[in-house]
Amino acid sequence: MLVMLACAAAAYALAAAFAMPSARAFSRARPARPPARASGVSVLKPLCGAEPRLFENLATFCEQRHPCYQLLFGVSSPNDAAIGVVRRLQAVYPGRDIELVVDSRVHGKNLKVSNLINLAARAKHPLIVVADSDIAVEPGYLEAVTAPLDDPEVGIVTCLYHAESVGGFWTRVGALFVNEWFAPSVRLAHAGGSRRFGFGATLALRATTLELTGGFAALKDCLADDYWLAEHARVRGLETVLSEVVVATDVIEPDFASLWRRETRWLRTIRSINPGGFAFLFVTFTMPWVVLAALLAYGLAGHGAPVRAAVLAAAAVLGLLARLAVHARGARHISTFWRDLPLVPLRDGLLALQWLAAAFGSHVTWRGARVPVVARVAEGSDGS
Repeated sequence: MLVMLACAAAAYALAAAFAMPSARAFSRARPARPPARASGVSVLKPLCGAEPRLFENLATFCEQRHPCYQLLFGVSSPNDAAIGVVRRLQAVYPGRDIELVVDSRVHGKNLKVSNLINLAARAKHPLIVVADSDIAVEPGYLEAVTAPLDDPEVGIVTCLYHAESVGGFWTRVGALFVNEWFAPSVRLAHAGGSRRFGFGATLALRATTLELTGGFAALKDCLADDYWLAEHARVRGLETVLSEVVVATDVIEPDFASLWRRETRWLRTIRSINPGGFAFLFVTFTMPWVVLAALLAYGLAGHGAPVRAAVLAAAAVLGLLARLAVHARGARHISTFWRDLPLVPLRDGLLALQWLAAAFGSHVTWRGARVPVVARVAEGSDGS
């Protein structure tokens, strides 16, 4: 059994290396040509606190080439530090339609969704884009992510993201979580035909689709609100499109404890929406399998099992080479490849421990609020 699992882990790492495009190619990618006559877009940005690069990230949304869009920034407290950042944006970009919504009403257990409910009431355009506060985009982003919505069969457009570390050691470890585990996993699932995803980095949809799925109110108690927004559209026969656009996101957790909380929250979220897939994630943690396969090969070689030892040795070598390929494709520069190379064993080992921890627990903590880990089934799905 261990021989089979080690081989499966090596095969997965090899497939992930092929599925993942080079990070250096992200900025060179040219998405499909936008429509000649673009519909107006309302961009909803729920905020909570002043993150390290909040102004710079939000400013990229103020510099879009799209001819008609509205920016709605929402906070729940009049004392939120993000308010000053939005006021600064309004001063720097006086020609943009920028509105700050301060609304303390709470509509459910998910405070981000409460914020979105309050923002959606002020949206005035037929297209909606929801994007997390720590996302930075290129000037053609809005045109590109809304272009597929011209097809009436498309319900949701979403984007993958490349993480940038903002700070020191632990932010670099956190960036590897996104760039060298999460993103390759999504790419591989997408290549295999899966469309069951939706990421907070970007969710673009028609306002009519949002209304059809029950609006944000249908998500007010959901943990994985971005996933369920897309799932509610899918069960109504609408497609999810993974855009060619890859946005940038910041990793800002300064210490081990905050990084551990964030990543176990992500893994518990996966557990809540896909328990079966979560159970088999252990195959994707490459370096522990490489070490185990190498140790078993050494032990079997000395105990009269040369064939099994050779298979395990081959799996260890293949897994190691594939893991290095994933690391190379996730690095934007050769300098970051060598700088972060010693972190790869730590990253994979930590991920395995977080997976074990995420298998237990009934709640996660998000921005100070406890949200229950409860699987929700979209209305009209097979499980309803």
